[in-house]
Amino acid sequence: MAPLRRMGRPGLLGTAARTAVIAGTAQATAGAVSRRQANRARQQYEAQQYEAAQQAPSPPSVPPQPAAPAAPAPAVGANDALLSQLAQLGELRGKGVLTDAEFAAAKAKLLG
Repeated sequence: MAPLRRMGRPGLLGTAARTAVIAGTAQATAGAVSRRQANRARQQYEAQQYEAAQQAPSPPSVPPQPAAPAAPAPAVGANDALLSQLAQLGELRGKGVLTDAEFAAAKAKLLG
């Protein structure tokens, strides 16, 4: 004899299987939506940060501090010491360490 097939409502196992399929589908859909929203939010945040970085004024450049003139080598006379200090100042200006204004101020200080 063939087993009897039940007609009508599904049994307990059929209901549990159908519920599992529906729950799994809902969870997968919710996860996909959540990931898509997170990606959109991340992209918007990165775009805002990029735009803010482009619009922000660049930090003011700080001019390098001029190096203090090196101590003069011991010279025999006062004129020799003065000439060596002026030569050192000239070298510093030639190397770009001192600007013309700084050179003129240092020279005026040496000359008195």
